[in-house]
Amino acid sequence: MTEMKPYGTVLIKAAKIMDYLEAQPDQSLQTIAKATNMTASTTIKILDTLVMIGYVQKDKDKTYRLGAKLIRYANKSIEQIDLAEITLPYLEELQKTIDETIHLGILNDNEILYINKLEPKNQTIRMSSKVGITRPLYNSAMGKAVLAEFSAEEVGQYLATHTLVPYTENTITNPLRLAKELDVVRETGVAYDDEEVESDIFCTGVSLKKAAQIVGAFSVSMPKYRLTKESKQLINEALLQTKQTIEKMLA
Repeated sequence: MTEMKPYGTVLIKAAKIMDYLEAQPDQSLQTIAKATNMTASTTIKILDTLVMIGYVQKDKDKTYRLGAKLIRYANKSIEQIDLAEITLPYLEELQKTIDETIHLGILNDNEILYINKLEPKNQTIRMSSKVGITRPLYNSAMGKAVLAEFSAEEVGQYLATHTLVPYTENTITNPLRLAKELDVVRETGVAYDDEEVESDIFCTGVSLKKAAQIVGAFSVSMPKYRLTKESKQLINEALLQTKQTIEKMLA
């Protein structure tokens, strides 16, 4: 087996500094350099960069601690883990009713970030999606469900700063048409991706809120050929019931 070699020793040195500051905050340059077995000149260069990108904070007394940006990342990661754990039994129960692919996502920089995926138990065709990928708000089912929760001003800001790029011939790229569809989502509570991200794939999504704040969304995805009027109605009812149950738990 080929031994894995690290890429970029400066990253390893930066990690050593952050590990030290996590355990021992409010330390001086000289203390950090000594504790991490680095020269003061190397340490200050790395610290200056970490301060610049917000991973480390330099206080007035010239001591250092972990920065707010890094802490936000950590808190966000904890939120993702908590949401995935809290929703899992309810999404598993949903899958007993709807044996299709189920995704859980969160809003991340005006995109939907997939944080969990449940594969169908008895279907041979599987979705290519993976945990960690992102989807736009304007053409994904979870994205539209979340976008429909935005205020009119927030939707306007989103449309003003995002080009509606066609992923397929079915992608809605007209802002007025999208706005009308969001009105329907607000009325029904359910959003659709009708072959807008991938051809031959139909997705149904709903948002998740806690104390009036958007915390995520989940969806059912399936090959379009398996969709019938009856299965569409069943999926809608099951999603809305699961959403209600999860939101009660989140509250």
